[in-house]
Amino acid sequence: MQDNPYSPPGAELVLPTNYKAGTEAPFFAVSLLKLVVMSVFTFGLYELYWFYKNWQAFKLREKENISPFWRAFFGYFFCYALFSEVREWQRETGKGEMPAGWLAAGWIITSMMWRLPEPFWMISWASVLFLVPVQKVINDINRNEAPDHPPNEKIGGANWIAIAAGGLLMVLALVGMFLPADPA
Repeated sequence: MQDNPYSPPGAELVLPTNYKAGTEAPFFAVSLLKLVVMSVFTFGLYELYWFYKNWQAFKLREKENISPFWRAFFGYFFCYALFSEVREWQRETGKGEMPAGWLAAGWIITSMMWRLPEPFWMISWASVLFLVPVQKVINDINRNEAPDHPPNEKIGGANWIAIAAGGLLMVLALVGMFLPADPA
């Protein structure tokens, strides 16, 4: 028992054996190519996953009581907040200033274009282009803050399944657009 009840505990910090310093990236790490490929072939569903993983990283880092699922699900309302968070980190490093408002507006408008008639709804696939500059800044931040973090460049088994399923749907959608509407 300690004599001073206000002194900090004297327990020794024991890290797990697989712990490597500098591996906890502050944001979701993914290569730009993988982000674009997965987003296009999943018809934008990977973008929801991207938002979810970034909000999850934010929650763990900031110890905030937020729901990453709902922030990703309602991405239209929370994308600017996430982009602003990334911009603040970028400002602190003194490496420019990402236009968070314009990128958020571009992502919202472009991703809503899935409601357009054929073939114009395909413009919505370009929504990922507004996430690329954000991910580029995130990758720079992650590289500075956690140089040994895994960069998430490889396309794994689940990714290949999503690409194959999405590719099949994409081919069917494109073929369906060019078939005559009334075969009779």
